[in-house]
This record gives sequence, C-alpha cells and structure tokens, in this order.
Amino acid sequence: MRYRIAAVAAAAALSLSACAGGGTPASTTTAPAAASGQELAVPTKPVTITFEEAMTIGTLKPAMEKLVSDFQAKYPNITVKLQGDPDYATMYTKEKAEVQAGNAPTLGQAYESWASYFQSGGALTPISELAGSDTPAEMSTFYKGVQKDLALGDGKTWMWPFNKSVLILFSNADMLRADGQNPPKTWDDYASVMKAVSKNGVTGSTIDPGSATAAAFGTQWFEILDKSDGGTLYDADGTPHLNDAGAVKALTYLKSLKDEGALATGKNYPGETALGAKKGAFDISSAAGYGFEKATVGGKFNLGIAALPSGPSGPVNELTGTNIVVFKNATADQKAAAWAFLKFITSPAEQAGWASTSGYLPVTAQALPLMQDFVAKNPYETAAVSELDTAFALPPYSWIFKCQGFEATALQDVLDNGAAPATALNTAQTACTAAKAQG
Repeated sequence: MRYRIAAVAAAAALSLSACAGGGTPASTTTAPAAASGQELAVPTKPVTITFEEAMTIGTLKPAMEKLVSDFQAKYPNITVKLQGDPDYATMYTKEKAEVQAGNAPTLGQAYESWASYFQSGGALTPISELAGSDTPAEMSTFYKGVQKDLALGDGKTWMWPFNKSVLILFSNADMLRADGQNPPKTWDDYASVMKAVSKNGVTGSTIDPGSATAAAFGTQWFEILDKSDGGTLYDADGTPHLNDAGAVKALTYLKSLKDEGALATGKNYPGETALGAKKGAFDISSAAGYGFEKATVGGKFNLGIAALPSGPSGPVNELTGTNIVVFKNATADQKAAAWAFLKFITSPAEQAGWASTSGYLPVTAQALPLMQDFVAKNPYETAAVSELDTAFALPPYSWIFKCQGFEATALQDVLDNGAAPATALNTAQTACTAAKAQG
C-alpha cells in the first residue's frame, strides 16, 4: 500500500462503503458455531459483512471491487460492504474506535502489530474458530514467508494474507550503462555505484526515512541492511536490539552515502520522483509500486528492475503490506461468511486477477501459472514472487509499530540533522524498551 493515499480526500472512499459497523444480517437467526475441528459452513441465509479497508485509489480500487463482485456472484446471499479509508493511519484509528465502541467491522486490514493490539484486548476471532484448524489446508499453498506472517506471539493463527509485496531495486538502466556501471549485486557494490553516478546534478538515490508515526521504505532499507549483515533488530519475543553493532553499522552505511553526496532524503516517494526526473539513479521501493514508477518514468529511459543487493548473510527482503483479521463481535453467520470471503479472495484465480490489477504479489504459488500474460509484460514479477518464500516480517507485537517510528526518528536525526548513529540508536533503543515494557 502506498503512503501517498494519505493525500486523497476521504470522499474518494469506495461508493460501496457503508457507515462503520459489523453489518446486520437480514435474518436474526444465526448459524451455530462450528464444533471443535469443524470448518464453518457457508451460510445459506442472507447476511451482510463489512470490510474496513484502504484500497481506495489508483488500480487498487477496481481490483478491490472486482474481488467483491466476483465473490458476490458466487454467493449472492452474502453482501460485502466496503468501508473505504483514504490511508492506513485513518483506517487504524477507525478500527480502534469501532472496537472500543463495540461496533467493529466484520473484517479489517491490519498490520501484525495492530492485530497483536486487538488480540490482546480479546477483539479478534482466531482462524481455528473459522476453519476448524489453526493451519487450514489453504495455508499450505501460500509462500513460506507469507505463512509465517499469519501467527501472533502465542503461535496461533489470527490473520489471513491480503496485500503483500517485497522491496525491489528500480534504476535508470540507460544512465548506468552510459557511465559504465553494472547492476549492483551486493550492498558494497551498490554504495560504489551510487557514489560513481552522483555527479552533474544526479544523486544516487533519495529516500524517505519515515517519521515517528509512520515508517517508510527508508526505515525498511535500514532493517534489511542490518539483517543482511547478520544483525537481529528484534528477538522473536519482540525484545529490541536497535543499538547493537549491526544496527550502528547499517545506519553508518547510510550516513556515509549521505555525507558523500550519494544519498538524499525527502518525503512522498522522493526516490521515485528523482528517478523519473533523471535526478536519481536508483529507487528502493515496493514491487507493488511498479506501475507508479513506470508512469513517473514515462518512457524517458529504460527502467531497470532487479532484486535487492545481498549482504554477507545472502539475499534478504522484508514483507510489506497487511493481513486481514476477523473481529470477535461478528455473529456466527457473519464469521462463516467472512471465512468464505477470505478463502475466496486467496484462491489461485482471484489472486492472479488481484495481482495483475493491483500490483501486489499473489500470496499463493498456484496463482503464478495463471498470470502468464502479465508476467510476459512484467518480468520482474517472477523474481519478486520468489522472495516471498524467504522475506521476513517484524515480530507481531503491538509495540513494534511504535519502535519502527523510533527507528525512523533515528534515521532522521542522523541523515537530516547530523547526529552520530550510535547516539541516535541509543535513544531509539531506550524508547523502544520502554514501549515494550508498557505492552
């Protein structure tokens, strides 16, 4: 999901949106809950479910609407009302308010840390209650990295995948070729090429470090650099190590690029803007942003697309995007309908259509063979999808969202204000440790 959604007015929400709430089934009777080990059956009576989502701009809107249209064509007794939000921050604020008011939607997009927050308050339905199993058969078709991203700290599956992607490296292929540079294979190569092309008004790349309230691709690049060099920013239980030697080394790497004029900072997809204006050679961004990058470049040069460079630990990438959760206050009929919807939208055919239209990656390996025409025109897709098996996600705890904000603040302090990496990361570590203690 692109942060630029924040710039879109709330009026851009989908026309299918309804006021907040879990939805009211046409019949006041509800199906009995599934017995232990038994999957909820698709309801046969009319039922309405609501979905709090932020797929409301660009190609995301028609892609989301088609998922709903296809589902309702198969299950005409189930009405899905989209509650469209202009950005993730608005969506999270609304979801929290609705849960606190006892008026949560049936379904909602959620980052792992958000799901942890809701689950800790008893607001979520576990997948086992819907599927009769904590690891339903459908999960086995998902890429391994996606599968690992569905559980919370208790090891139980509380989420279902939705809009997933990884980071890739976009470049001005013509500029690199003219300067005699090869596509970088390692992060050391990347630094060398960045410095070599940073001349005559060109800066190697421009990144958004993020902010205290919203991590950005610059934050994720820092996390990837640390992990690709063998570092561990967070233990599995969420314990932070933001000031470890590996983290300091990663931030020092970024600072050296900035100090030598090979890296700049900005906001609102600055790397994409600089690349399209021929003022930048590279942009690290989500594979889901390919359409935006291509439109910004506008055919002015050949757009290079490659996997991220590797570090000493080999190739490393990070999952981006959200999952979907089912809220606890839904009726039995709504939960059964929600489970039918979750299974449907992650089926191979629907994932193939969703990925080809939205730009996000398919979560199931069975979708790619159905996307041959799309892949032929967008060859980056195969390489990006292959990284879904190994891409990591940060530990699913409520404080991690805050800690990423502290990471972003450290990047800002170093890259924009000249702070020492160790000093800035000590501050981030202290703040994150306190956030973990508060839970």
